[in-house]
Parts: sequence; C-alpha cells; structure tokens
Amino acid sequence: MLVTRRELMTRSLAMTSLALFGSQASGGSLPRREHIKVAFLLGEGTNVIDMAGPWETFQDVMAGDDMPFELYTVAPTTDLITMTGGLKVKPSYALDEAPAPQVIVVPAQRSAKPSLAWLKKTSEQTDVTMSVCTGAFQLGRAGLLKGVTATTHHEYWDSFAQEFPDVELRRGVRFVDNGHIATAGGLTSGIDMALHIVARYFDAETAARTARYMEHNSDAWREGLRASRPAYWTPL
Repeated sequence: MLVTRRELMTRSLAMTSLALFGSQASGGSLPRREHIKVAFLLGEGTNVIDMAGPWETFQDVMAGDDMPFELYTVAPTTDLITMTGGLKVKPSYALDEAPAPQVIVVPAQRSAKPSLAWLKKTSEQTDVTMSVCTGAFQLGRAGLLKGVTATTHHEYWDSFAQEFPDVELRRGVRFVDNGHIATAGGLTSGIDMALHIVARYFDAETAARTARYMEHNSDAWREGLRASRPAYWTPL
C-alpha cells in the first residue's frame, strides 16, 4: 500500500523524541499564522547549503493539512546569481519588488550595499531575521547585531570578533536565538536553526515531525537549542 507524505508525517508524530525536546514550544513562541512568507536574501557567492538547508526545512513543514511557509528569493536584481560550486539561481524578486516577509534568511554571501540597506529596513517588520554561517557578517554590517549575542562559522570566529568587537560572540554553539535576531553556525547548522524557528511558530512536535520526514537524524538541533540558551528558553 502506498503511503502519502501526509500520512507518513502524521504517523511519525508518535515516534518523535519529545523526551529530549519537551512537549511544548519554547516560551518565545511566534505569532500563529496561516501563511508565513520567508525571504532568502541572495548575493554573489551565496553558499548553496546555507540556503538549501533552511529552504528544504521550511518547505517540508506540515501544520495540520497545510504547508504554511511561502518561500522566495530576493536579490539586488533578478539577474542570475552564481552561488558556490557554480550553481546559478534567478532570484524571485528584486529588492524593491519583494513582498514583506515574516522571516528573512541570510546565507553566507558577498556584501552588497543595497542588500544591507534592504536588510536593515525590512528586518524592522519581521518576526525573525536569521543568518547562516558567515551571513552573520551581513547582519552585523546592517547594524542588526547591536546589543545581542551571535555566532558564525568556526573558521571565522576571530575575524568576526575583530570586525564586531561590540557583539558578544558565542563560540562552539549550533545557533544563538535572541528572539527577533538569530544566527546559526556554519553550513548544516542552518537546518537546526530553521527547525527551531518551526518550533517557535508551531510546536516541538511539528519541528520533530519535519526533521523525521527530512531524515535529519541528528539531535544537534535539539542540543543546539539547549546550548544557545535564549532568554525565554526554560530547560527541561
């Protein structure tokens, strides 16, 4: 008998590791929305997995019968962008045409002044603005890390600390969530950060069910949440 994706994800709920993560989302829950727009800010040299990991995570979320996340890419223009490894992507929107998002994802990429200006302005209205890997440098250059803690790829800790001496750098954690601004470490840690955001919007069960569907078997996203210790997180 064929099993539909919806049936698979529903069945997997009973198999999630709630003892590790708890049966409720953290105290920093986000507004419950039927549709959540997620803008991926791209630029030349965007790292593929920094974008693809969170993209896959959000696209696989099932909340009841709905797939609530609406994903699109944003860049200074809609010209083709060359990502790492030579992958070419045509952005969905130019900066001045993009719909207002509830979530912004900033992968590692080369800085572009128009993108930084858009990021700073648009982030004022988001539920969450998150970076992956050295995308944290873009948040810092946009002035979004003042007064918060942050992390980035381990090979760039020293250069990050040098460029942003007023930002408290957390080394060796999977991600850091300050509520509105969140930063993930390198590469695959973006998946863990995205799963954490899913839990904040919905609940731990939804996030764990999504991880199981993705065959993301590592507990790093759960342990990373403990390691980052956001202010609203209550330890189990």
